[in-house]
Formats: sequence, C-alpha cells, structure tokens
Amino acid sequence: MDEITLRNFRCFRDEQTARLAPLTLLVGENSTGKTSFMAMVRALWELAFHDQIPDFKDPPYDLGSFDEIAHHRGARGSRAEEIFAAFKTLRCAPPRKRTEPEPSQTVEYRATFRKRGTAPFPVDLRLSGGQSWVQYQFRDRLWTRFGTERGSWKVPDHDPSRGQRVDRTRELVPFSSALRMLQAVESDEDNQLETIEGKRRPGRDDYLKVWRLSQLMRTPDSNRLWPYASAPVRSVPRRTYDPRPFEDDPEGEYVPMYLANIFFHDPDEWNVLKVRLEAFGRESGLFDEIAIRSFGKKDSEPFQVQVRKYARTLKGPMRNLIDVGYGVSQTIPVLTELLREDCSPILLLQQPEVHLHPSAQAALGSLFCNLAGPKRQLVVETHSDHLLDRVRMEIRDGAGTLGPDDVSVLFFERCELDVQIHSLRIDKDGNVLGAPDTYRSFFLEETTRSLGL
Repeated sequence: MDEITLRNFRCFRDEQTARLAPLTLLVGENSTGKTSFMAMVRALWELAFHDQIPDFKDPPYDLGSFDEIAHHRGARGSRAEEIFAAFKTLRCAPPRKRTEPEPSQTVEYRATFRKRGTAPFPVDLRLSGGQSWVQYQFRDRLWTRFGTERGSWKVPDHDPSRGQRVDRTRELVPFSSALRMLQAVESDEDNQLETIEGKRRPGRDDYLKVWRLSQLMRTPDSNRLWPYASAPVRSVPRRTYDPRPFEDDPEGEYVPMYLANIFFHDPDEWNVLKVRLEAFGRESGLFDEIAIRSFGKKDSEPFQVQVRKYARTLKGPMRNLIDVGYGVSQTIPVLTELLREDCSPILLLQQPEVHLHPSAQAALGSLFCNLAGPKRQLVVETHSDHLLDRVRMEIRDGAGTLGPDDVSVLFFERCELDVQIHSLRIDKDGNVLGAPDTYRSFFLEETTRSLGL
C-alpha cells in the first residue's frame, strides 16, 4: 500500500490521506488513533486481497460495533452513517504475452461501510486503474457497474448462467465471483446490460481490460499472505512447553511451538532462523545464542526455549527464557515473524520496543531498515525516540537498504475531538521534513527545562 485515505472512521472525521512506505512509523500521543489506523490497514487488505468482510473485533484490534467505529462528536445525530476508506498501490499487471515485461500500474481500491446489524458492512466497493474500473454497490440490492474509456455499463441483478434472479442481499460478492458473472454476461448475447454512457454494448476488449484490472488484486492462496498484526504485550514465557497444534496469534503464544517444530522437522530452516535471531541478539545486547532443549528424542516430548549470553572469554550457561530479562521474551515473537522465511508481506507492529533498553530499541530501528522493502512492508507504532532516531541515522549514513523515500513518519496530532495525520518525510541527511510546530514539542520543552532556560 502506498497511501491510505480515511473519513468518518473513529477519531478521523474529515477525509485525509496518509503516505505509506516500505517502512512507516506511527508516532504521537496515546489515544490518537494509531491502533485504529492499523486496524483499517488490515481491514482493507483482507477486503481487497482476500474478498473477506473484515471483522473489526478480531484480535489484537477490538474496535467494537459500528456505533463505536463510526465518527461521533457526542451530540445527538452527530454519528456518521457511513465510514469511508481507500488505498492506492502500485501493482504489476499480467503481461499480454509471456515475452513482455510485467507493466506496473497504480490501482485505487475504495470501500464504504454502513451499519448492518451491529457491525460495519461494505456496501460500496470500487476498483480503478487507468481508465478501467469496476464497482459493486450493495445497498437494497446488488448493482455491478464497470467501465473503460469507451463507456460504462450496469450489470442486471441476476445470473445469466442460471437464467434466474438470485438474492445477493445477504452476502458479499467478491471480485472473483463478480468477474465470473461478467464473463457469463459477456457470453450471453441476450443479456440486458444497461448502458450508462458511451458505446451501446461493451466489446471484447472492454471485458479484457476489466478482467486484467481485477487480476492486479489477486494473490496466491497462502495464509502467509495475510497481514501479521502483533499485540503491544506479548505472551508470558513458560519454563517448559508441551508440544501441541498451534495457530498464529497476536501475542506470540504460538512462537515456542513454531520454533520447536522447525527445530525437529526442518533443520535447514531452523539453522537459518537461528543465525538471524542470534545476529540481532548480539546487535541489541539481548542474547548471543538461542536453542531448543528437548527432554526426549521425539517431537512429542516437552521442551524449553533457552538463550545464552557470552562474556569475553566464557560463553556462560544456557538459561531458560523465563529466567532472563522480560525484554527477551517480549521481543522474540516479533523477531520470529520478521525473520522467518515465509514472512507476511505486511506486518503491523504495536510498540515492538516494549521492555527494551534504549540500545535494543535503537537496534530494532536498524533491523527494520534492513528488512523493509518492496516485498515486506512494515507499519510500526512506536513511542521510542531511540528507534526513530536510529532510522534517521541509517538513512543519513546509507547503512540500511532503504532510501529517504522508503520511510514515512505519520504524526498523529489531537485537534480537540478529532485527529489530524501529518505525513512527514526524512531527507538524505536524516532530517524530518514537514513537521508541524507541535511535533516533538514535549521533548523540546523538557530539554529547555533541564538546561534551566
């Protein structure tokens, strides 16, 4: 995602657009909408790339019902009736021929939510790119519209392949299903397409352009392509773990089982991940070695997660994860998600610096600069100046893989009952550009006071 637009969503009343980058840092005071912002990023991803109606109560974000999510100023009748969100992204289109390179195209995805029952429900979805677009309005009934530079048309609310009307008022029609419907309409010479403007009937090329546009949002069927969203407080370590089936969770409860699983069943992957974890452990000063200690030869036996710190001449003893600083156990779930080979393409991290010493917080900033890129987008909510300053220095020194345009700093500023998002940039010298006067005003005031000025 390259930018996201919000209106009437939680504390964001007026329509505003925020720039996203391979590495995006969310900064600002508590309760200024940073977590809500991340929740909408995940919701749009699920809706656009997986055709799934987002549940705004899914952990780690529980935003409540529509009445809690729609912007409300407190007065009677002031609650918004619709929530709007959109994003733009640069996608590679499928080439017309195998010998052609994959062309890039900016695509915009727009969604409007209204109240259905107690939850937000997407009633208007529009995908556009270039001069092609397709739109599904889902209010009293379903209306499907599509268009190109030659004109625009409305598809009747029935399924020509079955020859009968169908009730779609209770379910979301994903883009893939709607495309099949368009294909059926195209093959039906007697279809009753309504021309909105332009040519009386669409041609083969019009259908092809809409189909190619929709393909930009298709992703392979893989769970790892879902966003990973971490909770601000991770799971408490245990002295001993009993192997059991696991699923990814925001608190990282599954991580010890995941580590043990690849330790037993995929030694090559374990060795790669172990090297990566230990490299950050040494850089941050948290640990020098990590290991799985099994109490048997089978993967069904209990196990422990252990770490070790080195001295100048001694390695030191292996210690149970529960016996070392809390920062280690709180960081390992985030590190595992970042460093595993099948990492998610977008990670939404809440306060990854929790319980870390400033030097380790700074090391996280360096790690983010080395990992973020075109295939791995990081959106990080942080209250750490040490992390942010390290990112600025990495950009200035050219130490990481990111350039100035690859980092976005979003400053969330409270403006009475609303919140304004300021999209800040970092230049090649590591300076923050476009910041309002209120940005870092607290730190300037504290510095002035400490100097007795």
